[in-house]
This record gives sequence, structure tokens and C-alpha cells, in this order.
Amino acid sequence: MTCESSSAGTTAEATPSLTATTPWRSYGGRRRSTRTARVRVSAVVAGATVLAVLLVPPLVQLDQQAVDLSAELLPPSWAHPFGTDDVGRDLLLRCVYGLRVSLTVGLVAALTAAVLGIAVGATAGALGGWADRAMMRAVDTISSVPHLLLGVFIVAMFRPGVWPVVVSVGLTHWVSTARIVRAEVLSLRSRPYIDAAISGGASRRRIAVRHLIPAVLPQAGLAATLMVPHAMWHESALSFLGLGLPAHLASLGNLIQAARGSLLAGQWWPTLFP
Repeated sequence: MTCESSSAGTTAEATPSLTATTPWRSYGGRRRSTRTARVRVSAVVAGATVLAVLLVPPLVQLDQQAVDLSAELLPPSWAHPFGTDDVGRDLLLRCVYGLRVSLTVGLVAALTAAVLGIAVGATAGALGGWADRAMMRAVDTISSVPHLLLGVFIVAMFRPGVWPVVVSVGLTHWVSTARIVRAEVLSLRSRPYIDAAISGGASRRRIAVRHLIPAVLPQAGLAATLMVPHAMWHESALSFLGLGLPAHLASLGNLIQAARGSLLAGQWWPTLFP
């Protein structure tokens, strides 16, 4: 009887604490569900945008360079959801083509930067010693210069085009990947299976190719993915300054650069939508 009373008392005493923590648990659950919903919505929007960019230009047989002077600077409407520019070209179609070009440049530039960063980071981490210190000092030197300023310097040595922009973005954005890969390689070097490979007579090249580089690819892939929007911004900034892609090629930077005069004249849509 005494045990039952004691058990009941213990249960009664424990109940308030459970009740007190329930609101916090429910708040945490709601917060997690909200975060998950946001991630799903963002993924759906991003996926739909990429599909539209990839599929609309081949499927829609319309010339995004077609000029119609009778429809110049029309505001957004059902016929032209994004309006038209100063020579009557449909801005929705131009934005889709421009996003396709900017996304392609961003992907290629990010891939270039990732390959360069993996090569430098893996080499520095695997060799160690003076080679590691020299490479990291070079990385610090490049990081000390603003990316856009260094990109302008690189692009200015070539004619406006796609590949100068890709090279410019690739050569200015690999340092973060190199640091991530180097840190991961230094961590992997102390693992038992690496010691076993060294004891077995494996060369540094074999260890790097068979063990180190495959282990750092997930981190490098994530860094490259996060680099794509920054590379797109970099391309847009260079094109806006007149140093990036050729003016006749639709890109986000070129569209914004071409719309400067319209914004000063009161036409806001050529600048807003790109």
C-alpha cells in the first residue's frame, strides 16, 4: 500500500515537469516542420526554375532577339508578363535565356574552381612541410585581393567572351575549396588506414588518388554547389561593367546594364525582373 502511494505521489510529482516541457517540445516540433517546409518549397522553386531555364528555350520556338519597335517599353501585361525592352523584345523570354546563360557560366566556373581547389588543397595537405606553407601563403595572398577587382584585372586582358569570364571566376573562387580540402586531408592523414597504407609501401600519389581525394569529394562538391550563385553574381557584375559577356548575348548582367536608361526614364520593369 505504501509502495502504491509512493508510486502515485512520484507520478503526480513528475506530471507537472512533463506538462511544463510539452510547450517547448511542441514549439521545437513546429519549428522543425516549418524549416522542413521551407526547404521543400525552396527546392521545388529552384527545381522549377532550372527546368524552365533548360527546357523553355528548346521547346519555345521564339526568337529572343526579335525586334518590334511598335511594342517598345510596354509595361507588364498578359501578352508580355515581364513587359518589353527599349526595342520591343519580350523580357520574359530574354530573362529565361539570360538566366540560362548565367547559370551555365556559373556551373562551368564553379566546376573549374572546384577542380583547381581540390588539386591545390590535396597537394598541400598530402605533401606538408614547406610545400604546404608555400601553397597556403599563395592562397592567403589571393584571398587578400577582392574577387571582383581581381576578376576585372583578368578579364581586361582578353576580349569580352564566355571563356574569359569562366577563367576569371574560376581563378578567383578556388581558394575556399582549397582550404576545405586541405583541412580534410590533414585530418585524414592521422587515420589508421592511412598509416597502414604508408607501412605497406604505398606511394604518396597512390594514397592521394585511392584514399584522400575520394574522401574529400563530398566536401568539395558542397563547396562547389554553394559557389554557383556567387559565380553567377560575379558574371553579372562583370557584364554590368561592360567587361563580361558580349552585349548581344543575353545574360542577367547584360539585361540590367541595358536597362539603366529605362530606369532613369521611369520604366522600372526592365531593371526589376532580371
